Amino acid sequence: MTRRKFDELRATVDTDPVRRQRVDRIRSAMDDVLALAELRGHREVTQQELAALLDVTQANVSRIEHEDDLYLSTLRNYVEALGGRLELRAVFPEVSVELLVEARRRS
Repeated sequence: MTRRKFDELRATVDTDPVRRQRVDRIRSAMDDVLALAELRGHREVTQQELAALLDVTQANVSRIEHEDDLYLSTLRNYVEALGGRLELRAVFPEVSVELLVEARRRS
C-alpha cells in the first residue's frame, strides 16, 4: 500500500467538486449524529432508556442519531422524550421568524 500525506489527500478532495460535496455531506451528517448523541448524553439518558420513552427499539434510537435527514416530527419526539421542546426558526437578513413545530395527532 502506498502511503500519501494528508495534505495530498485533502488536495484531491478539494479539487474535485463531487468528492468535496460528498465529504461535506458526510461531515454534516456526523455533526448531526454527535449533536443528538451529545444532547442525549447531557441529559444522562442511554439509548435504551430513550427507546423505552419513545416506545421504539434501541436500534431505532441509534438509527435516528445517525440519520442525515430526519423528519421534524421524529426530531420533535426525540427532544420531547428528553424533556425538551423543539423550536424552529427561519432566519433572514431582515427578519427572524419562529416556525411552529406542533404535534399532528392522527385520528
